Amino acid sequence: MYFQTAGITVSPWVPPLIAFSVSFFTSMGGVSGAFLLLPFQMSFLGYTNPSVSATNQLYNIVAIPSGVYRYYREGRMVWPLTLIVIAGTLPGVFIGAFIRVAYLPKPSNFKLFAAAVLLYIGIRMISDLAGKKQKMNKAEGERRLQELMRSFKKGDGSQQPAAVTVTHCNGNRLGYSFYGETYDVSIWSIFSLSFIVGIIGGIYGIGGGAIIAPFFVTFFGLPVYTVAGAALMGTFVTSVAGVAFYQAIAPFYPNMSIAPDWLLGILFGLGGMAGMYLGARCQKHVPARLIKWMLAAIILFTALKYALDFFI
Repeated sequence: MYFQTAGITVSPWVPPLIAFSVSFFTSMGGVSGAFLLLPFQMSFLGYTNPSVSATNQLYNIVAIPSGVYRYYREGRMVWPLTLIVIAGTLPGVFIGAFIRVAYLPKPSNFKLFAAAVLLYIGIRMISDLAGKKQKMNKAEGERRLQELMRSFKKGDGSQQPAAVTVTHCNGNRLGYSFYGETYDVSIWSIFSLSFIVGIIGGIYGIGGGAIIAPFFVTFFGLPVYTVAGAALMGTFVTSVAGVAFYQAIAPFYPNMSIAPDWLLGILFGLGGMAGMYLGARCQKHVPARLIKWMLAAIILFTALKYALDFFI
């Protein structure tokens, strides 16, 4: 099947299958999987036009709502955190989209930028996982949390009580509790990080979830079980803005492919929709530490792949 905007030929079953496989695992960590689909499109499908970023964000728009819905049903959406993420990333994504088109249109330069960003995140996550002392015994803490999470969702499909309780949200601090543990973070720190992530996400075409979720876990010490929904929701909103922006500026660059390939993006999104729902549903059965290691490994693999593509 030929996709005109992308300028590639691929069987229609390939995009949804790949998207399903990727999003099932990445959605457990609050990541849509778009940061892995981008190198797949560029390296394996040969889709190297700037519009690949917009197509990647279109995938987010179609795929993410199912995962967010699942986290909402299970009471693990920290809504104040979600709103702060959206407020910060939304203006940043417009700046990032402009930088992508104006300064990083060449695939080689773009891959080097993406490799640098992902490599830093991956190394920071592994360093934290290997050296950070846990507040409680790891095995005991994980076991206790797993028991709580298993009892949290009953097999009869009945509505369960909320797992996250917001304790305060003023002009400076946000706090919430999650099964006996309390967390307190600076609102302005979250906002500033989200703004920077929005710029990077706008350039990269991922909405920022692949960056902000690891930062929440690594730098702010927030549990992955509670940040996944917020990261996905922030990615969804910024992806809507990103696709709209790429579509709007496309007429000003008639010699470049800027607007998304709608059919290809929707095919990826349909597979991602199923994968994210199942991933969000299964997350509570997977230890948080394993999810973090999985995210770190995926991020480092992608970074090294981009770096090799640039230098070789």
